[in-house]
Amino acid sequence: MFQAPTFADVLDARRAISRYIHRTPLRHYPGLSRLVGADVWVKHENFQVLNVFKVRGGLNLVSRLAPEEKKKGLITASSGNHGQSISFASRTFGASATIVVPEGANPAKVQSIRDLGANVIFHGPHYDVSRDHAIALSREQGMRYVDAADEPLLIAGVATYSLEIFEDLGDVNYILAPVGAGSGACGACIVAEAMSPKTRVIGVGPQAAPAAYLSWKEGRIATAPMRTQAEGLATASGYALPQSILRRLLSDFVLVDEASIMRAIRTYAEQAHTLVEGASAAPLAAALGIKERLRGKRVVLIASGANISPAHLQAAFCTS
Repeated sequence: MFQAPTFADVLDARRAISRYIHRTPLRHYPGLSRLVGADVWVKHENFQVLNVFKVRGGLNLVSRLAPEEKKKGLITASSGNHGQSISFASRTFGASATIVVPEGANPAKVQSIRDLGANVIFHGPHYDVSRDHAIALSREQGMRYVDAADEPLLIAGVATYSLEIFEDLGDVNYILAPVGAGSGACGACIVAEAMSPKTRVIGVGPQAAPAAYLSWKEGRIATAPMRTQAEGLATASGYALPQSILRRLLSDFVLVDEASIMRAIRTYAEQAHTLVEGASAAPLAAALGIKERLRGKRVVLIASGANISPAHLQAAFCTS
């Protein structure tokens, strides 16, 4: 079992990755504030390199690998964004990368992985099956397996976006972060504990893939059916390291349905003139669902990525 990263690890991660990433905007939107009934700000990781927060974690991890590990190559499994992150970081630091993706993975994300120079292998109906295949290949071929969840360096890297939130805004009552494997929400919890203990971090997941929520609520690693269209949240099992952090530090965990995620994608386009994928939209969907709790408070929504497929974007504008 890996040890959870500390706040000192997050500060160290920023030193390691700052030259390779953007300091993303934290913006206030009157339209979103009106709809939620709170002082709503959006952390725009959808404006990050590769349009996704995960690149912070990939860069932090790959930058620290030994030369022999880079020479042997890296392998991981991903529904898309984590794979892009590891591909970009591998290209940046001179390593080869193989990404195992589910059959039916977002075509735009797959093409981005290939454009970044990684080898793509399709295997399995969803992420967790792809993950098992990647682990098996790593053992057969001697590549360094990079887990999307149980990697302290990934969590410390993505936690750097939360450093920026508190440096730019200071007084925050709530942060709503999407939870797939959970690295981003873990990072927010670690930073909030150190910089603003009164800030409550709320995780958000899909009703159609509740494994992470059940793992958090029940205090054990749970599995559950995975039917969500928000591929960034599409996990069929909880993961040990993130869950150990979330159980200790997460204030609450909210589930949202597929229709509310689709409506939130459209609301972001209409009220903030910004493009988000399903995982990014989930915190806004949750905020609208619990707005009585949030009323009058300062709320930060994590827009974790913008890598939405044209089909999902069209569906969002057709959802009533």
